[in-house]
Amino acid sequence: MKGRTRFTALSACACLLPLSQAQDQPYSVAKPSLMIPLRSYAPPTVPPIRLTNSSRLYTLIRAGNLYLSVQDALALAIENNLNLEIDRYGTLLAQSALERAKAGGPLRGVPSGTAQVSSVDAGVGVNGSTASAGLSSGGGGGSIGGSGNATIQQVGVITPNLDPNLQSTVTFSHLTQPQANTILSQTNALVDSVRTYNTVLQQGLLTGGYVQYRDYEQHLLENSPSDVLNPVSAPRMDFIIRQNFLQSFGVKLNDRGIRIAQINTVAARETFRAQLLNLVGSVLNLYWDVVSAGDELKLRQRILEITGKFRDDTKYEISIGAIAGFQLASAEAELARRRQDVVIAQSTLRDRTNLLKEALSHTADPALEAAEIIPLDHIEVPDTEELPPVRQLLTAAMAKRPDVAVSRFKDQTDEINLAGTTNPLLPTLQGTFQTYNRGVAGTPQASGGGANPYFVGGYGNALGQVFRRNFPNNIATLSFSIPFENRQAQGDYGIDQLQYRQSQLQSQRDQNQILVDISSQVSALRQARARYATAQDTRALQEQLLAAERRRSYGTSTFTYIMADQRNLAAAQISELNAMTAYAHARVALDQVLGETLDRNNISLDEALSGRVGRESKPPEIAGAPKN
Repeated sequence: MKGRTRFTALSACACLLPLSQAQDQPYSVAKPSLMIPLRSYAPPTVPPIRLTNSSRLYTLIRAGNLYLSVQDALALAIENNLNLEIDRYGTLLAQSALERAKAGGPLRGVPSGTAQVSSVDAGVGVNGSTASAGLSSGGGGGSIGGSGNATIQQVGVITPNLDPNLQSTVTFSHLTQPQANTILSQTNALVDSVRTYNTVLQQGLLTGGYVQYRDYEQHLLENSPSDVLNPVSAPRMDFIIRQNFLQSFGVKLNDRGIRIAQINTVAARETFRAQLLNLVGSVLNLYWDVVSAGDELKLRQRILEITGKFRDDTKYEISIGAIAGFQLASAEAELARRRQDVVIAQSTLRDRTNLLKEALSHTADPALEAAEIIPLDHIEVPDTEELPPVRQLLTAAMAKRPDVAVSRFKDQTDEINLAGTTNPLLPTLQGTFQTYNRGVAGTPQASGGGANPYFVGGYGNALGQVFRRNFPNNIATLSFSIPFENRQAQGDYGIDQLQYRQSQLQSQRDQNQILVDISSQVSALRQARARYATAQDTRALQEQLLAAERRRSYGTSTFTYIMADQRNLAAAQISELNAMTAYAHARVALDQVLGETLDRNNISLDEALSGRVGRESKPPEIAGAPKN
């Protein structure tokens, strides 16, 4: 059919559109593997959720133990942490939002209010002749570009639909109309067989308007003997340009959604980087907590052994009469307290280990639950701490911190959005230019009288009249509208401007807070280092006191002093260990506030986004342990 041929040709033109490429990363939304005309109508491949732990976890388990370095712990968290896996979809959502923004307006499609049924073209057939004479309302093809009943409410200017849209309607009608007055139709019942083909191709413009092409044809066959041409074909082709000149005018205004979406794709990466930075800091603290808890357990166990030996020595001294028998009760009580300390240390290590395991895995895993974590790295406090001035650290933090970048992007998008409420303050001035050409051709009917030979023929003859512009029509319209008081637009503008001013002040407040945070963390790091140095000196002094007291080794008072010195040494050793852990936490906190956590730990943002760390993990070779 002729209508079908035109529909196919216009469909091919509409499908030849530029396609945006998916982000070149392993973890992305992929376009379907189809030829271009079909690709736009097939769903893209969305990455499935990942609920299994990476193979790296199982390569690090040997003989029921998970041998874990700091770098391996961070790699496992990047690959398996469930919270980070959720955050990973944020960048994909931003990419999809950009794809949506490039399409323009809030609604898809070309709304059409053109009537198709119960209508014939003006001047064609009995009803068309009546309409052209002004005796009844017109029918199909009289107007184009209606807006239908769509209602859109949105603050600011609405960007036009930017994806070319093809809409085609084919209507078949068999209409029977009683004729009280048979003078024109010469029949009591006018029977019309109507085929209508209506195809519209519309393209929105970033300038604030649209271009529309319409191909319309009506084929009419009716039973009236008075028709000169019966059957008859009536094609029509329209071209419309509509443009706003005040309100809704301008590329910079109408592409603001695209520019905001482009900024948001970068901001989404920074948001993910902020989540990654927090995760790395949390895992580092958990790892050092496990190291500290393990060291404390070993220390408590060593103290328990020493206390047990002291109890045994006390028994021996009592047996030979060197000291009184009541000293045994004190030694037993001290041993009981040390056993309690070991139980508490074991519980603390177990709790901290479980927290670290939770951060390193997607779901509960029997192999991981049964494994005991063996840390391969230990806390080291450098001999010196070289820190630049606070203002220099602030400059570095403002360049590296992801939350600062996100705040900067938000200020940019807020400023771009201001145009959406500034432009509606203007009146509406809209210009429309429409040009269309019509043609008519059909088969002469003997009962209708003599037909003009120019209109005798088929669809090709009528189409030739259109292309030759034998019957041209041009319409230009200028529409102006201005609201009095304009309070709605004024209110929207005021709200946006005030919120933007608030955002600017909040950004400055956040920058001031960053300076305070840096100063506080630098001070905390220096204090932690000073406490560690003091704890080291105290522990060394207690060791010397205990050694001196043991050299004396006689009398009841000596054993009492030894017990007290042993208790003080244990407290000094625990204090030194806690001071070392506090220093590690202070170092992690300072790196976080400076935005240097990822760089200091050699973590790649692209690897974190893909969920796969390229560095291979190699556990130490353990004698007698099976290899996975």
